[in-house]
Amino acid sequence: MSVADTQQFYGRWARAYDWLCRFLPGLGDLRRRAVDALELERGDTVVDLGCGTGANLPHLRDAVGPEGTVVGVDLTPGMLAEAGTRVERAGWENVHLALGDAARPPVDDADAILGTFVVGMLDDPAAGVRAWRESVLPGGRIAVLEAGRTDREAAGVLNRIFDRLVAAGAPGGGGGGEPSRTLDERIDAARDALAENGGLTVDERRVAGFVRVFAGHSRS
Repeated sequence: MSVADTQQFYGRWARAYDWLCRFLPGLGDLRRRAVDALELERGDTVVDLGCGTGANLPHLRDAVGPEGTVVGVDLTPGMLAEAGTRVERAGWENVHLALGDAARPPVDDADAILGTFVVGMLDDPAAGVRAWRESVLPGGRIAVLEAGRTDREAAGVLNRIFDRLVAAGAPGGGGGGEPSRTLDERIDAARDALAENGGLTVDERRVAGFVRVFAGHSRS
């Protein structure tokens, strides 16, 4: 998908995005689990790539405290506008927002990077995750939260439902083909890139196998 397609699609849905997410069971807990996987400390600097309307920002700020720094990056001005409203209402002076592409992070020397529901949108997720690893300090942490097809037995019907949801939710209606399988391939590529040179610190499947959380460290 092009940058323009992504911006247009998510710009249209920015105001409805948080409302829809409230109907997904346990999503807040999953976001907190991804934040926990970053092993953040008070005073850390953490970047939320593909921050959307800012749903992760309160969890990240709680983890780094008022003495830390949280930076939300998104490609879509409409999403950032909604995130900005959230930040302003909360009065967070240490939370900052920037327009940027998750594939080419506009950050350096962060302690940690979080990507939720974003690697599946990258044309080259492995290259994207390697760029993330170069954007954190030596020993910095990276965590990914994604939804994909389940690997559990007897899940054929559920996977077919998931296939339809992914196709309906993709910009351009999925553009033909099998967007959910493409999504799985991208998630796997991101995981494999993060696992290079040292392995993963977290590698979990949740919600009947549909939700994946994995985390690792940058090169030392």
